[in-house]
Amino acid sequence: MEPLMAEMVMDQAQRPGGLDRAEQGLLGAPVPRWEGAAKVTGAAPYAYEQSPPGTVYVAIVPAAIGRGQVTGVDAGGAEALPGVLAVIHDDPRMPAGEGNSRAKPQPNTGRVYHYGQAVAMVVAEDGEVARAAARLVQVRYEETPGRFDVEKQAPIREHGLGFLPAIDKGDLDAAMAAAEVTLDETYTTPVHFPAALEPHATTAWWEDGQLTVRTSNQIAGAARKTIATALGIEASRVRVLAPFVGGGFGGKTGVGPEAVYAAIAAERVGRPAKVVLSRRQTAYVAHHRSHTTQRIRLAAGRDGRLSGIGHESVAAQNEIGEFLEPVPFGTLPLYAGENRRFRTDLVRVDLPATGAVRAPGEAVGTFGVECAMDELAHRLGIDPIELRRRNEPEVDPTNGKPFTTRRLLDCYTQGATRFGWERRDATPGSVRDGEWLIGMGMAAALRGNFTVEAQARVRLEVGGRAVIETDMTDIGTGTYTILAQVAGDMLGLPMTAIDVRLGDSDFPASAGSGGSFGAGSSAAAVALACEDVLAELALRMNAAPEDLRLKGGQVSAGGRSAALADLVRDKAVEGHGRMAPGKVSRATSQASHGAQFAEVAVNAVTGEIRVRRMLGVFDIGRVLNRRTAQNQAVGGMVWGLAYALSEDGVVDTRDGRFVNPDFGEYHVAVNADVPQIECEFIEEVDDAANPVGAKGVGELGISGAGAAVANAIFNATGVRVRDFPVTLDKLLAGLPPL
Repeated sequence: MEPLMAEMVMDQAQRPGGLDRAEQGLLGAPVPRWEGAAKVTGAAPYAYEQSPPGTVYVAIVPAAIGRGQVTGVDAGGAEALPGVLAVIHDDPRMPAGEGNSRAKPQPNTGRVYHYGQAVAMVVAEDGEVARAAARLVQVRYEETPGRFDVEKQAPIREHGLGFLPAIDKGDLDAAMAAAEVTLDETYTTPVHFPAALEPHATTAWWEDGQLTVRTSNQIAGAARKTIATALGIEASRVRVLAPFVGGGFGGKTGVGPEAVYAAIAAERVGRPAKVVLSRRQTAYVAHHRSHTTQRIRLAAGRDGRLSGIGHESVAAQNEIGEFLEPVPFGTLPLYAGENRRFRTDLVRVDLPATGAVRAPGEAVGTFGVECAMDELAHRLGIDPIELRRRNEPEVDPTNGKPFTTRRLLDCYTQGATRFGWERRDATPGSVRDGEWLIGMGMAAALRGNFTVEAQARVRLEVGGRAVIETDMTDIGTGTYTILAQVAGDMLGLPMTAIDVRLGDSDFPASAGSGGSFGAGSSAAAVALACEDVLAELALRMNAAPEDLRLKGGQVSAGGRSAALADLVRDKAVEGHGRMAPGKVSRATSQASHGAQFAEVAVNAVTGEIRVRRMLGVFDIGRVLNRRTAQNQAVGGMVWGLAYALSEDGVVDTRDGRFVNPDFGEYHVAVNADVPQIECEFIEEVDDAANPVGAKGVGELGISGAGAAVANAIFNATGVRVRDFPVTLDKLLAGLPPL
């Protein structure tokens, strides 16, 4: 028999009643990962690991110049190698370059936009043969001068890029002129790579005119449309599979050229084709976070109360990219001050595209504003936490909208108590442990909360087993687990009785993993789908939905009880939930908040920096799974630590190459760099955020973490570094004597 199906649509102001009656005790609990066993045993299939029979291999040929035009290709040497099936360079559908959204792939005209750009590919029976042949392809160019030095390009003010418009409120210049105390400083952050553990990879095959693409991608539904656009076919002919993704950090939000190349190769040779980017290729073919220059201006009275705040920045993008790092995004609602100016100017460069990397805006913007607040506190002789308290706004100071939930002051209080902030000596360089200088620092954390459209299907099958289906992805964040928890609680089922199916563009559409909106939006869609299922179960129980109680596979209402499996009998029940933003998101200011604390030791002789401990206290609404939420927050804090001390994508300004495009020289934080990190949550369900009351956590942890480390370094040494990362060469000259 056909399953019964209904659909429930709500905006984020409505809350599923089933959540209030949940008795299974799953939601919020530190439940182990639903897919954990599959991952640790190697049973979870990643993009490069499962291939249809007869799969061939693709190797990308990168551009060897920074800007110019391809004038010819000699493929003879490559084609002569045994096992080479094709060398492809003249297909107009091959993306010539990409921007962050990658929704409008550039046609292949032979133009070179940056060094390392994909310009051709080799298809071979074996991966090693393909790579060897790619090195034999001779590409001729007409080279033109390039713009490779970000700091030498003239900023463009009226550019129309990005989602964050310039904001002027009041008169910041007048406020600065009239203020008793001012701060006007410039901070810079370098190129950052979204270096996920799983490389960018795709396996593609055609069957009866239908294309299937198994790819490492964060947003399956959008990828389907992008691939179809690139190939000039209907989206209905494309299926994207991304059931397991080994990290993305924003670098896999779009479709890279390698995915389209695999599809073209599979079509050309009539066999499945697979491609994987090397780590060095990833630096060029995937987007990176832009270098930023940030001017922070603060106007204050001697009591520390701000009358003006300005966050004016410059970020880079190449000739075809449409994304612009929203540097001051997190600053907008953070502090009071009636005179406000926020803008980000653009510089055009001939480098790979910049794009959204974890916490676009806040991750780097907090370096500027939170270090500036620390500097102001030091000048005024006010405790850094107290200065922030005095500038805590009652409503969003930029747009006047009320906050939904904002527990930032509580984060300060709890964090200070747990970290032992009262033991901090405000005099820089005054605390020593032998030849080590000891310091403490803190910073506020903020990440804007978004509500996005998401859909999910929940089916209660004959036998009482539940199946969840949505094209939402799990990039290591815990999506499988929290969706099972939501359904388990609402339907009264243990985790072992729930199947979760993700990352298939044929499933109901979600917004995918990005922007920290995935958990709240997709969990809400699942909850709403469960409401449909509960409504049908109530009919079968001859009861009202609000009277149902479900636990351990049993349903009870009005003194009667039945096994869930008996209620389903031979009629599966299917519900469809759709979550969509509504009037609440337009009328309120929504964000996740936190306070970051760090203690560092700096060697007074060598300048070596050791982070001794970190603490983050966060306000993220309802905690859907304490274990996975802590994983996300701590991971972000580790990344913030690395941003503060080591991550630095260096460009050779002579030719546009990256000097350090791999883990040999691009230094991410490793175990030896990471101290004991603690993470706590102040939980308050935010009904205005979405129907499950959760706010974003994935990108909040990185916000402010690096600034807390930098502020601790100043407290330890008295040396203020504004050009990040803080490396020992920037400290040595200013270190106090032993």
